[in-house]
Amino acid sequence: MSIETARYFLLWCAVINYGILLLWFLVFTLAHDWVSRVHGFRLSAEQFDAINYAGIILFKMATFFFNLVPCIALYIVG
Repeated sequence: MSIETARYFLLWCAVINYGILLLWFLVFTLAHDWVSRVHGFRLSAEQFDAINYAGIILFKMATFFFNLVPCIALYIVG
């Protein structure tokens, strides 16, 4: 795999992951009550919000560190 292919691969992975993140955020904010009823666990609204916010932050950090940082490094190197 060439550096150019790896750059495009990581860039598209980041775009797709941020699209998923945006979808998660929109569903969480616009359909909050529906999602909290559908998931089936007995959680308070505060617990449900905390779990979702933690998940969003973890997903965002993982996307940044595993997709964007290597992509930027490959753009600097090559």
